[in-house]
Amino acid sequence: MSAPGGDDVTDVHAHLLMPGLHAEVERRVPDEVQAAADLELRPNGLASLQASGRMIGERFPRLTDVRARLEAMDAQGVDRQWVSPSPNHFYPWANEGLASWVTGEANRLVAEHVAQAPERLVGLGVVPLQHPHLVVDALDDAVLGRGLAGVEVSSFAGSVELSDERLEPFWARAAELRAVVFLHPFGCSLDERLDRFYLSNTVGQPTENAVALSHLIFAGVLDRHPGLRLVAAHGGGYLPTAIGRSDRAWKVRPEARGCAHAPSTYLSKIWFDTVVHDERALRFLVEVAGADRVLLGSDFPFDMGLDDPVAFVRGAGLTETQVSGILGANAAELLRTRVHA
Repeated sequence: MSAPGGDDVTDVHAHLLMPGLHAEVERRVPDEVQAAADLELRPNGLASLQASGRMIGERFPRLTDVRARLEAMDAQGVDRQWVSPSPNHFYPWANEGLASWVTGEANRLVAEHVAQAPERLVGLGVVPLQHPHLVVDALDDAVLGRGLAGVEVSSFAGSVELSDERLEPFWARAAELRAVVFLHPFGCSLDERLDRFYLSNTVGQPTENAVALSHLIFAGVLDRHPGLRLVAAHGGGYLPTAIGRSDRAWKVRPEARGCAHAPSTYLSKIWFDTVVHDERALRFLVEVAGADRVLLGSDFPFDMGLDDPVAFVRGAGLTETQVSGILGANAAELLRTRVHA
């Protein structure tokens, strides 16, 4: 199952559902959970929420059981997975006390899950992004306390954007630890405009990726923390294909000059997964970011993921060297020099 260069075929975008954690959150704050569920109707719509519920029910074993996960990986030709929490476990509305508890529990549960197959699974934890003063401790808990490779963050949390100055200690600590920071949106700020046709996902997710990455680029976060190991889900959304517009704004608009260089130059400082669903888009991503910045991803095991992620990469018309890097070598390099607990 190894990639052409000999490295393990590695899927960096795979999720874990923690039903016990969510049940405890519901028990502790039932009113807040119900209010969050009511708000989720706005951007998603009832039809999409019902369809998603059925889909998750059908795929529940692969989201929770290590044996089912490994069987599915074998069927896909995947040697290793980076396992991150399903984004519904972010709880961006949680107060400080609940957020601290949820973060610690989520990191513990991810660590326990991947420990059942340590030669094949790598874990990513979470941080309470809505409480910036708590995120460094949560990152340390994930990486140093639980032995995880890094953490997953959303594109925003309440009023906290990724460019928020209060997150500077987090970015600095992540770079110092050489921890992976996996950017995966949860929710979308466009709300009711996306409540039909599953636009909340098909349009909302790529939009959120593009907005979040733009905050990081234009605010100079990548200038101040060049060692940051930022991995963007869904191929970075719309940003790579529309980066010329960002370059134009940087050139002509004074308020868009927060970064030292043209925005397109930062694409080669970010890593992107292959969940783009279009071979042309994958080839373009390789062209603008560099083949060494693209990592195999599937969004396992959700229906909007890639059913056969390895075949998708192999069928995109890339060189064998590029394929080798994307399927495994690039991910191996990211982990090879990380700090261990």
